[in-house]
Amino acid sequence: MIYLILAVIFLVVIYFAVMNMPAFGAAPKGKRLERIKKSTLYKNRQFHNISHTPSITEGYSPLKVTYDFILGKKDPLLKPLKAIPSIHTDLKNLQKDRDVFIWLGHSSYYMQTDGVSFLVDPVLSLYGSPFKYFNKAFKGSDLFKPEDIPELDYLVITHDHFDHLDYPTVKSIRERTGMAIVPLGTGAHLERWGYTEEKLIEEEWGAEVLLKNNIRITFTPARHFSGRKVKQNNTLWASYVLETPTKKIFLGGDSGYDSHFKMIGEKFGPFDYAVLENGQYDEAWKYIHALPEDVIQAAVDLKVQNVIPVHSSKFALALHPWNEPLQKVTDLGKEKGLSILTPMIGEILDMNSSQHQFRNWWKD
Repeated sequence: MIYLILAVIFLVVIYFAVMNMPAFGAAPKGKRLERIKKSTLYKNRQFHNISHTPSITEGYSPLKVTYDFILGKKDPLLKPLKAIPSIHTDLKNLQKDRDVFIWLGHSSYYMQTDGVSFLVDPVLSLYGSPFKYFNKAFKGSDLFKPEDIPELDYLVITHDHFDHLDYPTVKSIRERTGMAIVPLGTGAHLERWGYTEEKLIEEEWGAEVLLKNNIRITFTPARHFSGRKVKQNNTLWASYVLETPTKKIFLGGDSGYDSHFKMIGEKFGPFDYAVLENGQYDEAWKYIHALPEDVIQAAVDLKVQNVIPVHSSKFALALHPWNEPLQKVTDLGKEKGLSILTPMIGEILDMNSSQHQFRNWWKD
């Protein structure tokens, strides 16, 4: 019996030691927690989606889903058989007056518009997790490193999952970041990593903030969840509407399909561009990650013509072939007459051009 007690104590000590590692961030407390408690989105000690959102779809067994994910037979193309095509663009030497979008892999992208720079959900480590050797990036998708990031006007975070908020990257670029835009509660992580309160724009859905050069950003809903530790949903998740003097852009975070896309489209649309999460999906968790057909419907709801799909081609976080998301969303988009823009990682997308042409590089 004494050995069992010692073993339990040992495991508890290890757990708390691991959870206290910097990569796991910090829970909201103090003024931040008091502010969270006043939010209409926060009930019963957690944030909620607009609609009821179970993590596992009805009719699926959580135990079987877990078994299939860990021990089930994997698709032979779960990961690419060779390095995926990519280009290492020199971000630091881009002219600031160029309006460009550059995908950095998964949901990370660098964007310049109207003289202002944005870096969204940067995960530039080799691993999409708090631990090395777990969720390793595909070969070819790992060209960009934190040191490649130039002086930034704004760092934008959609939610605090490890494949969107990467501790080594965010800490590394701290001194080059003007301001960080984060959903309510997420600022606790950044403050632990050295960001001051004055450098944080931390709001909830519906908040509008005026940025540099007469650019306005609005915090809008997404259908997802949050959490870097066992406790879930103590920080908010979000999408964003970016309105500049020359264009409207929707920055979608991880999201299952829901009514919020139509609401955003009716209030803010039409959009020139929408960056939509498309990948790491499964019927078993379709409420928190949109299926390709849902991505297309979301684009229709948003009233957008140009769709930039992200959330694929760097990590294997679901069971579909690595290149399936891009092929499916491209085929489905063509049926709806949408322009699905699929630059390679690092390839420049000119946001002032109406003649976009990108090859189907995932077929190489």
